Amino acid sequence: MTKGQYVDGFVLSIPKKNTARYKKMAREACEVWKKFGALDYKECIINDPKPKSVTFTFFKMAKPKPGEVVWFSFIVYKSRKHRDVVNKKVMSYFDKKYSKDDIKMPFDMKRFAYGGFKVEVGM
Repeated sequence: MTKGQYVDGFVLSIPKKNTARYKKMAREACEVWKKFGALDYKECIINDPKPKSVTFTFFKMAKPKPGEVVWFSFIVYKSRKHRDVVNKKVMSYFDKKYSKDDIKMPFDMKRFAYGGFKVEVGM
């Protein structure tokens, strides 16, 4: 990533029993975001939930319930303006493909954390 780029970041807890369903959804989302111009798209499952010497971890922040696993995901764009253009196309695509009733999320959207970030340091 280079300075000036923009990143949308997500942290969510997904029931382990929904992992395959989430991965299927994420693969489609990756294809769509990249089709409409995202530079990169990653879906990452936690591998080191409680690293030594860290008091406030992603695991602690996400507050997974028993049987859930924490995911960290991000999408990279050229800029915030580029993000807005790409996301408008992505949302239009999904609105045409699915009705809101068709989309059953494999996780609790009320516990889904999101933020947009401007890259300040990177290569």
